[in-house]
Amino acid sequence: MTDRYQDFVSSPVGKLLAKNLGLPRPVRLDRYAAGSPLVNGTVLLGGTGRLVEHVPAVLSARDIETTTATEPASRYKGLVFDASGLTDPTRLGALRDFFSPLMRSLEACARLVVLGTPPENLKGGARVAQRALEGFTRSLGKEVGRGGTSQLVYVTEGAEGAIGSTLGFLLSPKSAYVSGQVVRIGGSVKEPAEAPDWQHPLAGKVALVTGSARGIGEQIARVLARDGATVVGVDVPQAADDLIRLTRELEGDYLTLDITTKDAPQRIAQHLSQAHSGVDVVVHNAGITRDKRLANMDEDRWSAVLGVNLIAPQRITDELLSQKLIHDNGRVIGVASIAGIAGNVGQTNYATSKAGVIGLVDSLKDGLKNGITVNAVAPGFIETKMTAAVPFATREVGRRMNAMSQGGQPVDVAETIAWFADPASTAVNGNVVRVCGQMMLGA
Repeated sequence: MTDRYQDFVSSPVGKLLAKNLGLPRPVRLDRYAAGSPLVNGTVLLGGTGRLVEHVPAVLSARDIETTTATEPASRYKGLVFDASGLTDPTRLGALRDFFSPLMRSLEACARLVVLGTPPENLKGGARVAQRALEGFTRSLGKEVGRGGTSQLVYVTEGAEGAIGSTLGFLLSPKSAYVSGQVVRIGGSVKEPAEAPDWQHPLAGKVALVTGSARGIGEQIARVLARDGATVVGVDVPQAADDLIRLTRELEGDYLTLDITTKDAPQRIAQHLSQAHSGVDVVVHNAGITRDKRLANMDEDRWSAVLGVNLIAPQRITDELLSQKLIHDNGRVIGVASIAGIAGNVGQTNYATSKAGVIGLVDSLKDGLKNGITVNAVAPGFIETKMTAAVPFATREVGRRMNAMSQGGQPVDVAETIAWFADPASTAVNGNVVRVCGQMMLGA
């Protein structure tokens, strides 16, 4: 969907008018193209914590150029600061000392990442200092501008070597619409499952994607296939033509069914078992809306949304786990929503279902075995046919009420899911990451 406002303020007249009136001026975001380098520029490293020594090696494995020395007139595509060594609030000035002199030396769409230790694992002044990092990085994301982003990555002691896939994602154009997020990398990882080929980390893997015939689901299928996966697409019989066309193009497989039917989990499990000997990545993308204010919400609208968005993913996951069809180091990935975090008028059913997806992540994260992880994405305003039907004024507010001053693209959600799906993301578990351009609503 075309953003005519963005097109206008990118023109010479529009730039002048927007500047004089103080209007938002969204920039064209960098997005990843297959075969391109992950980072087109240099990443400057700083800090003196326990993580900084691991960063050069994991980034070099992804062909990302790094430096620890600032040079006059140099410009940087990314900054990574290890703040895990900040063990007292009096030492937080190190954040200003590192970032402040560099803010005018950033290229467009720069990536800023702060590394720390989970506060809940610490006590006293160290806990205070590490918790303070969240306010810093979220504010930084709203200041950096020109398509830049800012993230905080908490790394548990013992998982230092498992940061590669996360840094590769957060420093690259794959994270174009992800900003102001807190990611936790946890657990003791003796031998991180780093993919030998970061361009095709899912080679030889099988990925199930529900609701994959069109929209965001189609982009998820395309990105996972780009990364090497055999995609098994699932959608309702009414979408069979689009589903078959897509999966044939991707050289994948498909299954047409309504995921809310009583036997849907068993049918999916049977297909995966017989045709693929199991599955590596399960993406619960299928979702619907049936909006009404609660005073006018009938039972059918409520039940339909809860059935597709929450109950079906839970039943399918339970079935696949009980039959041990999710391979070791497998991935379960849900699609929540900013509505499940901040709520939305006329969407009590939808927000309930999407908050429930976050609850599903919480309920599973500590009980999964054999390296299986569960995470979720929470999209904000994504440019789809659904948002194209939103009234003009509401649509414009949705587009501008974020640090990027624009809507995201379906591929932004897909890239985030691909990061979760990466075999090297074995220590990324229990996260809910918003793909919303750092929307002004929600935490």
